Amino acid sequence: MCWSRALVTGSVLLLVQLLCSEAVPISMDKTKVKEPEKQPEEPPASVDTGLHYDRYLREVIDFLEKDQHFREKLHNTDMEDIKQGKLAKELDFVSHHVRTKLDELKRQEVNRLRTLIKAKQDIEGGNDIALDHQALLKQFEYLNHMNPHTFEVDDLDRLIKSATKDLENYDKERHEEFKRYEMMKEHDRREHLKTLDEEERKKEEEHYEEMRKKHADHPKVNHPGSQNQLKEVWEEADGLDPEDFDPKTFFNLHDTNGDGFFDEQELEALFTKELEKIYDPTNEEDDMVEMEEERLRMREHVMNEVDSNKDRLVSLDEFLVATKKKEFLEPDSWETLEQNQAYTDEEMREFEEHLAQQEQDLNQKAVDLQKQRDELERQQEQLNAQKIELQQVSNVEGNAIPEIHPVDNQLHPEQEAEPQGHQPAPQDTPQEHHEQQHQDLAQQGLPQTHQDLPPGHQEAAQGQHNLP
Repeated sequence: MCWSRALVTGSVLLLVQLLCSEAVPISMDKTKVKEPEKQPEEPPASVDTGLHYDRYLREVIDFLEKDQHFREKLHNTDMEDIKQGKLAKELDFVSHHVRTKLDELKRQEVNRLRTLIKAKQDIEGGNDIALDHQALLKQFEYLNHMNPHTFEVDDLDRLIKSATKDLENYDKERHEEFKRYEMMKEHDRREHLKTLDEEERKKEEEHYEEMRKKHADHPKVNHPGSQNQLKEVWEEADGLDPEDFDPKTFFNLHDTNGDGFFDEQELEALFTKELEKIYDPTNEEDDMVEMEEERLRMREHVMNEVDSNKDRLVSLDEFLVATKKKEFLEPDSWETLEQNQAYTDEEMREFEEHLAQQEQDLNQKAVDLQKQRDELERQQEQLNAQKIELQQVSNVEGNAIPEIHPVDNQLHPEQEAEPQGHQPAPQDTPQEHHEQQHQDLAQQGLPQTHQDLPPGHQEAAQGQHNLP
């Protein structure tokens, strides 16, 4: 449990101490400190590291903790050996059940990454492009993509090293993100002023300065991690007499999970009283994003001053050593964010130039897209015109007017027998037409003249022929 808590908060390098240490016994004056009521122990809440593979990391840790052999080796492993990957080699000796579960976790993680890669490709419009998953999986350094089926020593070594490196860079990335936030806020304010007339701009500037002064008008902020700051927590949060302040007792009270260390979350909780002096969510002038950045700055400062082995944890020994330093007893004043602008004038200038370039690029893309749209519309109009023309030609050829008899205005019998739209050639004479009829009858095996009729029918045909 302790190792899981430590690694999830960035301390994979102190695994030995975390698994083996227990809360340090503290002698307390029971007449002054009221013993808390015993509550059933609950596992500490999982802390999200912010890493995109946080769930995979925590699940691997949870299962490794269940193997007794691995825990025992961890107890005797030097921190430098952990850094060099020697602890990872002990994976070969864990139980079959644990190894099987780790294999399953890795397969699930590889499938998750493949799904993410495919989704990204779909969004970017590359549906018809064949994916090279092996090549794309190389970017995920925390697992061995060449073997997607089993969890091996190399996977554990990669996971420990990647988590350590990524968590060390996490605070830096947060600072950069906050800097961009502050510059964008100032940029938006300047752009808004450009839309106002002179009188409105003057009022807006006056209001802005008023809010700045109001925000800066707050009680003195104690130096984070100093005796004065901790005594204030002791008195206001713990309800104890500041004259009875005891570092060991204080450590025990605020080591909320009882693992013998202050992790980052436990440290940040100690600064809540100081932050409440500066920020109030109901005040217009107070920015809660800035409050979280201030909390981060305080925690980093204490870690840099107290965490001597740089494992992102503060042990009881490290804490007690720090309470004897001059910086703890007579600290310098703490400069808050309003006294330390997050960006320089040069950074602001470059940021606005970058925004201007981005806007220019977007405008050019909009112009290009409009041209493409106009061209497509022109081509569509041409296709529509061609379609209409083809329809008109088709209608003329399929609906020709039949020849009308000049005397009785009736269709010729042979025209009635012809398919619709068929006209005899205009050069055909009546004689030629009569001969053509004889040829047609001969082809069908029918009699062509009355001489060809059977006996008894010739007289009838001759009689009909002699009718007036």
